Amino acid sequence: MPSYSPQDVQDELLKVIRTSQETVVEAVKTWVETVKAVTPKAPSPQVPLADKLPKPQDIVASAYDFAEKLLSGQRQLAEELVKATAPLRPGSDAHEEQAAAAE
Repeated sequence: MPSYSPQDVQDELLKVIRTSQETVVEAVKTWVETVKAVTPKAPSPQVPLADKLPKPQDIVASAYDFAEKLLSGQRQLAEELVKATAPLRPGSDAHEEQAAAAE
């Protein structure tokens, strides 16, 4: 029976997710082409101040930049909590020193 590391499982999962994402993007592209082909040509409405609105790609970039900062902060918090609780975990040097001092 083959042995899989957590990294192997993560890599495989990410590969499956990416393949699914590519399939969705291709389906949306096909849908857009179909809609364009059957939609009558109409003049674009003039929206006041439309040039002042953020572009969709800027909104996506901003949202993901924020998410990266948020995730980075959460990781830092988790790492600090792991360090702070180290003396309570069996097998850590700090835990062994506390146990020896208590004897």
